[in-house]
Amino acid sequence: MVSSNHEAMHRIFQEDPGVFARTFRALGMPLADPVAVSVFTPDLTEIRPMERRLDTLLHFETSDGEGFLLAVEAQGKRDADKAASWAYYLAFLNAKYELPTVLLVVSQDAHTARWAAGPFHFGIHEWTSMIVRPFVLGPHNVPVITDVALAAEDIPLATLSAITHSKDENAGAILRVLFSALKKIDKTTAHIFAELTELGLGSTPALDLWRDLMAADLSFFRSETSMRLRAQSRAEDIVRLLELRGIEVSDDARERILSCSDLDILTGWFDRAATASSADDVFSEDRQD
Repeated sequence: MVSSNHEAMHRIFQEDPGVFARTFRALGMPLADPVAVSVFTPDLTEIRPMERRLDTLLHFETSDGEGFLLAVEAQGKRDADKAASWAYYLAFLNAKYELPTVLLVVSQDAHTARWAAGPFHFGIHEWTSMIVRPFVLGPHNVPVITDVALAAEDIPLATLSAITHSKDENAGAILRVLFSALKKIDKTTAHIFAELTELGLGSTPALDLWRDLMAADLSFFRSETSMRLRAQSRAEDIVRLLELRGIEVSDDARERILSCSDLDILTGWFDRAATASSADDVFSEDRQD
């Protein structure tokens, strides 16, 4: 099942796609800021019933007019099958959109991050037909931001720093700086990135510290923005759960789930989705009521 911290690690690039270019410039790799960014569907499923889905897929339009696709994958641990999936994603996207594609892997675990950098070779021993070499962001290369002024200047990068370093000894200092920086920006943006931080910390000990910090201002958790983000995430989890269980989700059912903003209703639907034999079963008790 998709976890909250898994979602946060790639959704931060949807909230501010430019954080990708800024992070890699900090690592000495010159990438231009995008002039426009579009979110593409991450669904790479073919006609045959084999689902292949990225975490996030973005289309970057650059000033030179060429543009490229950014495929983002959040990776929690080493997976022997993942490299083959990444090779498929890159080949499929290049063929479908005829655009250069960059694979970005984000991980909170330094060992996993180093493994994910590859390169991964495909072919026979005498001849390599394909090499997959992802960009990787993790504790080994994401900047540690412990200066409030710097964090306030780039909240998305500071949030990414807090999430990727959540298992480090510096986690407490990074979170305190991020908390202070959020107080210096508009409340709507602060709510979004406070929520992403909470989700991204997952079950790490840093989560308790973040919640203690946020307890000083409960408005972060009671905000309309926060509730909207929770509802959106839960709705997407319901659709994802049904699809993983091989249950067809009609356009009407998908729209009903994704347009719902009532977290209590969505929680009930999620519980039913775990055992439902059809998408209609998810709404069965609602009809009885």
